Amino acid sequence: MSSAKRKSSGASSAKTKRHLGTPTPHTQAQTHPAGHSYVRSHIVNLFEPILGSADADLVKCTPTFVDVAAYEKARVEASENVTSGAVFATSAAANPVQLIDTIHFGKWRIGTWYAAPYPEEYCQQQTLYLCEFCLKYMKSAFMTKRHKLKCPLTSPPGNEIYRDGVVSIFEVDGKNNKIYCQNLCLLAKMFLDHKTLYYDVEPFLFYVMTERDEEGFHFVGYFSKEKRSSSNFNLSCILTLPIHQRKGYGQLLIDFSYLLSKKEEKPGSPEKPLSDLGLLSYRSYWRIAVLQELRKMNNETVSIEDIASKTFMTHADIVATLKNLDMLVKDSRDDYVICYNANLVDEVLSKYKSKKYPTIKPNLLRWIRYEAPKKTTS
Repeated sequence: MSSAKRKSSGASSAKTKRHLGTPTPHTQAQTHPAGHSYVRSHIVNLFEPILGSADADLVKCTPTFVDVAAYEKARVEASENVTSGAVFATSAAANPVQLIDTIHFGKWRIGTWYAAPYPEEYCQQQTLYLCEFCLKYMKSAFMTKRHKLKCPLTSPPGNEIYRDGVVSIFEVDGKNNKIYCQNLCLLAKMFLDHKTLYYDVEPFLFYVMTERDEEGFHFVGYFSKEKRSSSNFNLSCILTLPIHQRKGYGQLLIDFSYLLSKKEEKPGSPEKPLSDLGLLSYRSYWRIAVLQELRKMNNETVSIEDIASKTFMTHADIVATLKNLDMLVKDSRDDYVICYNANLVDEVLSKYKSKKYPTIKPNLLRWIRYEAPKKTTS
């Protein structure tokens, strides 16, 4: 029995000696001065009969001193960014600050005006990259380039209901295209102070204006409206991108909203309060619309109801416009009357026409009024 034990012990000792004296490729890589070369040649010899010498070569897979130095530098920078990001998040919680100061939108670089509630990881970027077709937001130019290769859209995801030359308008349902409309609202918030709608887009229709070229339909601006408005609002929010302002597109969107009101056969008005730029655009539109109707009628007596029946503006908006123009005065019987100087009106209209802004052509509209689906009773 003792002899057997001694033999067993000797075998164990021999096995241990062989393990220590003949290192595996892993231990050799750690102890041998040319450890990496040994492992590489071992693997090449192992897989070369199967893959061939070109595919089995691991030279390009072996990190060099330059690679190691680049990795270490990136690791240190990433650690610093995480630390600075934590500091920013702490300060932002106490005092919210908009870090996104520019956006890349197609070929444009646009400065932002207001903060937008993008997810926190995107708000820490000074520059945000947006796809001009699907409005997806990304962190880098590389991600945008990769996205562009596979983005399925070259136009807004809705029905094209109006086209005049290169200008088109699409009707997009917030219920059917929820992600697109949410991205649109986030984009609008960076240029609108009073914008509050971001994610609850299902009750709204979005009318998106574009300019067309060989690449597709490029976003210009939009307005939204409730599918069912109890207050007869024909517009909830309106935006023209800064790169397309002063081209008459804001007036065109407003005019289009009143064209839809005419088709619905009910007067409309924008939802209040309006943004500063929105208020200026509407006052300019109302002024021109009222003056144009006054000159078209050219009667001795014109009533507010007459103007409303032609423009589909509400009585309150017409009265406010006439007051701003100093055309609403009291007569000897203390009744309000519309009084204007035809020559001054012609001068204002002539100056407006000289700008050659685009105008809506009602005959180009291809639109069916939205009808909410009826609820089925069980």
